[in-house]
Amino acid sequence: MSKPQSPSNAGGLTRENAINQILTSIAMEEAGMSHILNAEGEKIKYVLGELDGAKPEELATIDQLLKVNQSVQNLLETVTQQQILLKQKMERALAASTLESNL
Repeated sequence: MSKPQSPSNAGGLTRENAINQILTSIAMEEAGMSHILNAEGEKIKYVLGELDGAKPEELATIDQLLKVNQSVQNLLETVTQQQILLKQKMERALAASTLESNL
């Protein structure tokens, strides 16, 4: 996985460039969260023995399944909270971009 690139400030830091950078940072955070969620899905598949090459003797116990379930639930709650914050950040950035045109 390559490192995300943010837009350059070749033309100086204008209001439009700042808003674009905020929106880019939101998109980068979203991409990062999608990778985390995908990894959680793979973890669930692993403990359920649904990945290729899984052996019946390596299946998780009920206690292990409950621990994984709690871990995934905690992560989903955190991601949900982060999504709310990113939505607010995006809405404010977009509102700021229309503010300039109204002046």
